[in-house]
Amino acid sequence: MRALVIVNPTATTTTTRTLDVIVNALGHDLKIDVATTQHRNHAMELAGQARADALDLVIVLGGDGTVNETVNGLLADGTGEDVPALAVVPGGSTNVLARNLGMPPDSVEATGWLLDALRRGARRRIGLGRADDRWFTFTAGLGFDAEVVRVVEEHRSRGRRSSVALYARTALRTYLRRPDRHSTMTLERPGLGPVAGLRLAMVSNCAPWTYLGPHGLVPSPHASFDTGLDVFAVTSLRPLSTGRHVADVVLGRPDGPRGRDVVHVHDAAAFSLRAEAPLPFQLDGDFLGRRAAVEFTSEPQALSVVA
Repeated sequence: MRALVIVNPTATTTTTRTLDVIVNALGHDLKIDVATTQHRNHAMELAGQARADALDLVIVLGGDGTVNETVNGLLADGTGEDVPALAVVPGGSTNVLARNLGMPPDSVEATGWLLDALRRGARRRIGLGRADDRWFTFTAGLGFDAEVVRVVEEHRSRGRRSSVALYARTALRTYLRRPDRHSTMTLERPGLGPVAGLRLAMVSNCAPWTYLGPHGLVPSPHASFDTGLDVFAVTSLRPLSTGRHVADVVLGRPDGPRGRDVVHVHDAAAFSLRAEAPLPFQLDGDFLGRRAAVEFTSEPQALSVVA
């Protein structure tokens, strides 16, 4: 089996020694080439070339951002039988896709898990989301959560290490600044009336939506790779209700947060979010600028993954 291993050398948990162990282990079972990313969107370019070269498999050693770039490179020309399968070795700080596929969080242990899955021929096709022309694997957000991602990326660009504490502090400080208070969003779905006045909107393609260290956060418990997209949104960010919703997300309430200010959408094939003014926008935990409107679609069984 011909495979390309895409390595992000700046991934949070990647070291030279770890990389050597992983690459040597993969090379025993696969005919591999290794490519190291050099700049943003480089993984997208490498994955697109892997599809053009008719490789069987692309393995990502990196975090969720590198995985997202790789998926967008693989599917740049749309879905099809010629798309190489995707495998992931978690190397970032959160690794949401890998963990939702059942992989161990440790990269060396995950490599053993992956090799066992390859020997058994364990594959599955998963549904993905699209936000305008960009694919995403597990989440998208407009507003508050994207602002948290933006600020964390600023800290990381200045040398701060990504950590649970950094995300938690940033989320609290962002909430206290209330950047949402001057702008709201409207959810629009085909054949249904609009839902206006949204202060926060999180789109999920699986559950958990993300992780706080080892603990999964679940705003949309029924989200799945086998269904359409889910949305968790609120019309208020008042302290009392926000605290209650955060507790429900952290504790994993079976039906998700509830209240008069909560909007849940499950298994949606298509919808849009429109804001009064451009808001921060994130996909799979990467800040992608500001948007005043985003069209979302679900693409069933879009990609073959080793799992």
